[in-house]
Amino acid sequence: LTAIQQIIVPAARQELLPRFARVERRQKLDGSFLTEADLAMQEQVAGQLLQHWPDTVCLGEEMGAAEQASLLAAEQPVWCLDPLDGTSNFAVGTPYYAISLALIEQGIATLGIVYDPNRDECFVGIRGQGAFLNDEPLKVKSVELPLQQCTALIDFKRLAPRLAMDLVSQRPYASQRSYGSVALDWCWMAASRFHVYLHGASNIWDYAAGLLIFKEAGGYSSTLDGEDIYVNSLTKRSSVGALDQATFYQWHSWLREHSD
Repeated sequence: LTAIQQIIVPAARQELLPRFARVERRQKLDGSFLTEADLAMQEQVAGQLLQHWPDTVCLGEEMGAAEQASLLAAEQPVWCLDPLDGTSNFAVGTPYYAISLALIEQGIATLGIVYDPNRDECFVGIRGQGAFLNDEPLKVKSVELPLQQCTALIDFKRLAPRLAMDLVSQRPYASQRSYGSVALDWCWMAASRFHVYLHGASNIWDYAAGLLIFKEAGGYSSTLDGEDIYVNSLTKRSSVGALDQATFYQWHSWLREHSD
């Protein structure tokens, strides 16, 4: 873990912080954005990971889908890397972005690290061993509020129209935020900075590390259909989360009632 952090933290400080709000972005075929910072981070981090652990492979967001799928099917341990989660924020100077790295062994995420260089916050989740923020144990707090008084973190752009409209018009929570980095969303939930979470569809490199951190911190989660969010494939997954079981049940039940 220390060796991995010694790769990620200096790389983020070297490649991301000097470029923050100072890069041009271009649009990829899927509509997301790409900058030179994404590519520089992926090259540096992936290269060092494979140098230190030559028996692993590295799946990066900025690879083609065919190559990504073949790596997920590999027998070796897989590093699942999002070199810059929150590229749109990064390019315009919004300080909500991170580097996200998960270790997948035999199809299961066993280690997750998300580093926010702006706040110098390093979130870690180790399967079966808990979650940590800057080496301090991280546990979610009980909500102790009705759903109507909760603060929600919601990404609306990939939700079904009926559900999105009902969330706005009927508003089952007190207030809502959307910041634009799935990896950090899960980590901020793990740090109890919000009460409930919803995202319509995210990729494995977006959620693998952050979701593990949130689950190891004691949070509750599933897809809108009630399945485990994590799957070892390129299938995009919806995400529902809450800090405690009672709030999760209320939140998920409301969402199911208002889904198409």
